Amino acid sequence: MGGNGGGDLESNKSRGGPPAAYYTPPSSPYHHSDYSSDKQWTSWLIPMIVVANVAMFIVIMIVNDCPNNHNSTLEGDCVAKFLGRLSFQPLKENPLFGPSSSTLEKLGALEWSKVVDDHQAWRLVSCIFLHAGVVHLLANMLSLVFIGIRLEQQFGFVRVGILYMLAGIGGSILSSLFITNNISVGASGALFGLLGAMLSELLTNWTIYANKAAALFTLVIIILVNLAVGMLPHVDNFAHIGGFLTGFLLGFVLLMRPQFSWQERHNLPVNARGKSKYTIYQYVFWLLSVILLVVGFTVGLVMLFKGENGNKHCSWCHYLSCVPTSRWRCDDQ
Repeated sequence: MGGNGGGDLESNKSRGGPPAAYYTPPSSPYHHSDYSSDKQWTSWLIPMIVVANVAMFIVIMIVNDCPNNHNSTLEGDCVAKFLGRLSFQPLKENPLFGPSSSTLEKLGALEWSKVVDDHQAWRLVSCIFLHAGVVHLLANMLSLVFIGIRLEQQFGFVRVGILYMLAGIGGSILSSLFITNNISVGASGALFGLLGAMLSELLTNWTIYANKAAALFTLVIIILVNLAVGMLPHVDNFAHIGGFLTGFLLGFVLLMRPQFSWQERHNLPVNARGKSKYTIYQYVFWLLSVILLVVGFTVGLVMLFKGENGNKHCSWCHYLSCVPTSRWRCDDQ
């Protein structure tokens, strides 16, 4: 599945394969037992998002109806024909066991011309819930379960829901600015946003972590490996980067915890505590992140709806999504 709407796991037909790995915090990463016994929220939002994505994929395949809408004499037979209208496009067209590009475009895939020329801004959101195939769907949903459930248990569905959606939209905006010739679908921008939020949560709540260096090293390596995978052809790393940066900034805003020294004294009388609830650097990170988020979203949306092509303003940025070698070309942009 290639360019011109052919699509694949990230750019073109999918907006991002899922993170190749994920970070699971240790069961008791904090200094103080009060943190390890913090209220654990019941995770229901992440499972609902998984169910919604699976249901949406079934709808996609019903609409796709390969046996009735596909010319087998030109491109081969549908795959798994025993599934009837749920059968998949020929593997030459979609190796991820999924629908055609035209079906994804019809149902809300991210496409620059539709967003800019036809003013269909809703595609910045709808594409997050579409997937290019069974392989793409399973990989993204498994990653979401491992990453998202732990975060929702720690911080609740409101904050994680805001993180997921805004990171997904941030990934869509950056993807639209740099990937202008192909459609794009998938939840990877949102998933990378959760990874970015985990990193900023570790940094802003530095005082409450016991194994700081190990946790930071593990998370950074996982993020770098996934971003490196995004430099392969047909992978929309711009969605990854946009989602990651959005989530990273939102983590400073939404996931701030009281510093350890304040928590340690919270049972003492108020006049004996001495320490403020949050540190100065937590407040600074919070303020800077809010400013950068507002500026970033404003500039990105203004550029997008003015029809700007990000590649014309940054001649080297295309290498962030694909590095050409003797084995493959990078012609998606």
